[in-house]
Amino acid sequence: MLRIGIDVGGTHTDAVLLDGDEVVASTKSLTSSDVSSGILDALEAILAHDRGIDQKVEAVMLGTTQFTNAVIERRELAEVAAIRIGLPSGRGIPPKTGWPEDISRCLGGNVYMLQGGYLYDGWPLAELNEREVGTVIDDLKAKKVEAVAISAAFSPMNPEPERLLAERVRAALPGVRITESHSIGRLGILERENAAMLNASLLGFADRVVDSFVKAIRQRGLRCRFFISQNDGTLMDADFARRFPALTFASGPTNSLRGACRLTGLNDAIVVDIGGTTSDFGVLQDGFPRESNIVIDVGGVRTNFRMPDILSIGLGGGSHVARDGSAVGPRSVGHELVSKGLVFGGETLTATDIVVAAGHAEIGDPKKAQSLDPDVVKAATREISRMLDAGVEKMKPSSDPLPVVLVGGGAVLVTEQLQAASSMLLPEHSGVANAIGAAIAQIGGEAERMISYDKTPRQDAIRQMTEEAARVALTAGAEAASIRVADVEETSISYMPGNAVRLRVKVVGDIAGRFCDSASLRAE
Repeated sequence: MLRIGIDVGGTHTDAVLLDGDEVVASTKSLTSSDVSSGILDALEAILAHDRGIDQKVEAVMLGTTQFTNAVIERRELAEVAAIRIGLPSGRGIPPKTGWPEDISRCLGGNVYMLQGGYLYDGWPLAELNEREVGTVIDDLKAKKVEAVAISAAFSPMNPEPERLLAERVRAALPGVRITESHSIGRLGILERENAAMLNASLLGFADRVVDSFVKAIRQRGLRCRFFISQNDGTLMDADFARRFPALTFASGPTNSLRGACRLTGLNDAIVVDIGGTTSDFGVLQDGFPRESNIVIDVGGVRTNFRMPDILSIGLGGGSHVARDGSAVGPRSVGHELVSKGLVFGGETLTATDIVVAAGHAEIGDPKKAQSLDPDVVKAATREISRMLDAGVEKMKPSSDPLPVVLVGGGAVLVTEQLQAASSMLLPEHSGVANAIGAAIAQIGGEAERMISYDKTPRQDAIRQMTEEAARVALTAGAEAASIRVADVEETSISYMPGNAVRLRVKVVGDIAGRFCDSASLRAE
């Protein structure tokens, strides 16, 4: 089975062509300002060796940082009306509490709070007030609002209030873009509400980005299905991505972890993805990234997306090095390494220059680094190893050493054995591990609830949640017969009656079908 994996980063676009587990071709090129031409160039590079191979490719999988960067850079964000269903409780902490002023301003000041919602056990807080709903809808009409985020207390337990209100809003404002918080976030109304608002703000941009991706794929003559990577290591089809662009947050590091798993065959390991500016540390558990159980900050906004547990430090190929070699990073020349680094004729001492001066790599013009003081080179090399060792120690799930897999273009920085690692691996094609991770991903689905095992027997609860997660996977494009349970997480809830637990079930499945449909590829 031929698959193409593409990872569109802020600096580089990486692409690979896989035939089963074999890497047939790979490339790394600069990301273009219009994105689509960069993807087209990458596709041309990996497909040029066989002009008839286009019709043999069964799927294209793409990972992107476009939506993460939009939030961080405060660009391409639409104004969003935030509607919370939860009064009379919840009044003291209104929507957008704790948001940075600049991004709060980008999304506008339309905030509404309504009566309604349920508790975790299904007990109603209050009924929806029709007069309040009508007043809100009239105001949305008057302001010509184009995007709405709806959240309700404990909506993952009972999404009915969000669904009813969404139907009312859609009927009154045809064409309005709506994100219901239960469809994108987990338990925890503030963080789930924030996630829904960020997603709603990106919906217009998502159409343009997905269209540009599809345009490049179609222009190259590929007729296969197209998928986009999610931040949990699974995939969603183009239509699903148009509805939930925020689910791509952190998909880059996730793809690198999955790629490291495929390249080494290790299901349990520490993965260090070293780029030009940062090094990202992640943990592989049973072949998938270990998920974070804490609140995730995205551009200064607290969210509860399902995100990989990633530690980032300011160490990369473009990191500044102190004159005496005692400090490396966090400042970096980034994509300007090819002009500012010493080995490229620049005047900035970088981590790449240190590796070249030590004789561990031939990058740029090695002669330009020969004049570096050997003591400075030794000191900087020790500091790089110390920083990497500290990162691995922080991420280890126990005191026992684990194998460390090095991926990314900056992996050449690692020139010494890390004390925290039981072994170190630098697999072939490690520089494009992120694109490989995208290419091998499966479709996923997840469901989460707070359940009383006294009311619902454990096996029945797991079965119900599995069915719910499977429906999500089917909507995202999975083949029904291939769906399997990837993870079941049970957390006891203290101080609650009835043997209450927080139950989360994740499923994965293979891609359904081969050829793209017109709905997924409506950009020509």
